[in-house]
Amino acid sequence: MNMIFLGAPGAGKGTQAEVVCKELNIPAISTGNMLREAVANGTEVGLKAKAFMDAGDLVPDEIIIGILKDRIAQPDAKNGFILDGFPRTVAQAEALDSMGVQIDKVVEINVADEKITARMSGRRVCEKCGNSYHIEFKPTKVEGICDACGAKVVQRIDDKPETVQARLKTYHEKTAPLKDYYQSRGKLVTVEGQEEIADTSKLVLAAVKG
Repeated sequence: MNMIFLGAPGAGKGTQAEVVCKELNIPAISTGNMLREAVANGTEVGLKAKAFMDAGDLVPDEIIIGILKDRIAQPDAKNGFILDGFPRTVAQAEALDSMGVQIDKVVEINVADEKITARMSGRRVCEKCGNSYHIEFKPTKVEGICDACGAKVVQRIDDKPETVQARLKTYHEKTAPLKDYYQSRGKLVTVEGQEEIADTSKLVLAAVKG
């Protein structure tokens, strides 16, 4: 089964994609990793992408989809794949369709903006070892100090409330219209994100297999 996972930043779609990948033994394909692999492997479309990346320009949609088609032709994707992070716009979805990339199901992880803001703005990360904590759900034993290595834990810029809200605004403007696009084609299923990751995973797996 070929799937797309949608969800606002902080909704946990990446985590849920990993769960489904392990359950179904199919790869999760992210645009960033895909581009890096294509460039490293020196494929024809990878070389085209590298020219744009070296110039500091955005890689055009048609090149990204060309790289995607190369990636999903690999043996590990013969039974299906999950796209995480692409498409991001309706124009990209239309380009995906026009190039013959078949998508069977689109899974949206729906979490209210207020919950996402609280979840992400409460996150803290160790400056040294990278361990992740949360001031409410997974606090450090000593405030501000990493349990693992004793270094300082900090709030990343990406996790500051104003940054999270700006990212959510961009998501609703650019990516959320994909829900209508795939709903009209009978491919969208929406899963309500739960407080516990495992509870969300059960709902996602049921939606995928249903």
